[in-house]
Amino acid sequence: MYSGLKNRLQIVLLTSLLLLNIRCEKSEDIIPYIRVDLLLYLSDPQFNPLNAVGGWVYVGGGSKGLIVYRKSNDEFTALDRHCTYQPENACSRVEVDPSHIMAKDSCCGSTFLITDGSVTGPPASLPLKFYQTSFDGSSVRIFN
Repeated sequence: MYSGLKNRLQIVLLTSLLLLNIRCEKSEDIIPYIRVDLLLYLSDPQFNPLNAVGGWVYVGGGSKGLIVYRKSNDEFTALDRHCTYQPENACSRVEVDPSHIMAKDSCCGSTFLITDGSVTGPPASLPLKFYQTSFDGSSVRIFN
């Protein structure tokens, strides 16, 4: 009697864990993986906005391009412009809005903070894909 109950509990537990894993997928799982290894020299005129905290630029790379944002004197954020809501749509690409703090997908209307990629407006529920950055005082490396 106990072994039958034990087997049923194991099946319920495994099924629950599997469903939890499916429900908790990260934005990295739904946006295509594309290797990124870029070096941006802040002395290059096209990256001039990154010389000030709060500055940002678009650069090529990732799935649909990147937004690079300067958070502080030593810290940068690099986010994929590929919207996480219905990423299969050709128009699912975010653009920085006039506030220079938010990015919006004009296709679905989702909004995200460019400081960290977090969702600020539905229908998206997953953040933008985030890339690692390092800064040596004169150049920013973006990689995954």
